[in-house]
Amino acid sequence: MKLVERYIFLRALKVAAATLAIAVAIAWTTQVLGRINLVTDSGQTALTFLQLATLLLPTMIPVVAPFAVIIGATQALSAMNQDSELSVIAAAGAGRMTVIRPIMLLSVLTAIFSFAVDVAVEPAARQRVREIIATSHADLLSTVIQEGSFRRIEDGLYVQVSDRLPDGRLGGIVVADSREKDVDLLFYAREGDVQQVEGGQILLMRDGEVHRKAPGGDVSVIRFVSYAFDLSGFASKSGEIYFSPKDRSLAYLLDPPPNDRIVQRSPLLYTAEAHRILSEWLYSIVFGLFALAAAGDVRSHREARIHPMVTAIGVALIARWQGYVVTDKVEESVDFVPWVYAMIGGNILFASYFILTGRAMTPPADWFTKIGGALATWTGRRAEPVEAAGTAGGRP
Repeated sequence: MKLVERYIFLRALKVAAATLAIAVAIAWTTQVLGRINLVTDSGQTALTFLQLATLLLPTMIPVVAPFAVIIGATQALSAMNQDSELSVIAAAGAGRMTVIRPIMLLSVLTAIFSFAVDVAVEPAARQRVREIIATSHADLLSTVIQEGSFRRIEDGLYVQVSDRLPDGRLGGIVVADSREKDVDLLFYAREGDVQQVEGGQILLMRDGEVHRKAPGGDVSVIRFVSYAFDLSGFASKSGEIYFSPKDRSLAYLLDPPPNDRIVQRSPLLYTAEAHRILSEWLYSIVFGLFALAAAGDVRSHREARIHPMVTAIGVALIARWQGYVVTDKVEESVDFVPWVYAMIGGNILFASYFILTGRAMTPPADWFTKIGGALATWTGRRAEPVEAAGTAGGRP
């Protein structure tokens, strides 16, 4: 790699890396906040929550990486054009490949990195997240019951314990159960404990009362010496963890076992996810071409045009939207599989046309003004016949 090419590559890489870090941090924060209830409701430790948060990072990189490439490349090339560096490179006799090569190298390296994360890291991370959530759900029975506060086990079911006795027993138990429609149950018990039984766990309460409020508003009170409240339904009895298509590896998606529940119910979900992985990494290359088409040529400062980054990101969003739509259609029919790659190929040809012909993909600054004026003129002309017809109809 020549010195100039290395300079362009490093300049674009720095901006792309910073963009990737910021975008991943924002997306990671939103995902983590959505799972904060793992600590607050399930009684898990902060270490478990930190592990879960870390495992969420690989799931965001393949989506964000192509946009980091297009922002880094476009920003670097635009700044170089603004500082007349592209003009100097062109005047020195360097070919266009001097600019194209480093940007495409950045795009290809990002694409390979995204593919590696998608294939090797993300499925394992997603499966581990599923295991942590399942474990926290199974441990709920022993961790959720804390002294002095009501804790939610699930919607409509709350438990409060006044104190924990040294021998492991629970004192002052209150259970509020409103899961059944129009029926409220309130359990009071002097003491009790959580016991293991065949098939699960129970909360065995002793010396207490059950207050039952019927739909008509009548309240019945029943005293009991001991009452076993079944909590085993809130832990997985089989120990089986459900994995969605996004949690599976590429090898599994391409050749799933026949007894898989998703294969038996909707096998195209695996097909769609497999082609999402096989196509998603290519968007880094496509977006690199968009950046070159929008900002890769020398532009005069006197030529008023929309900022190249606005054009590049706008086209990239449309291309990414096309990919999402077509990939989702694969879940309905395999006939859409060729279209997943046809869309990518079409976008590559679209960007290559501007790069090879030297045309500017970035429209003039007054482009929107001209479109708005044309629409206003067309709307006015369409309104004239209506007004004329109304005037004619109003004559005596």
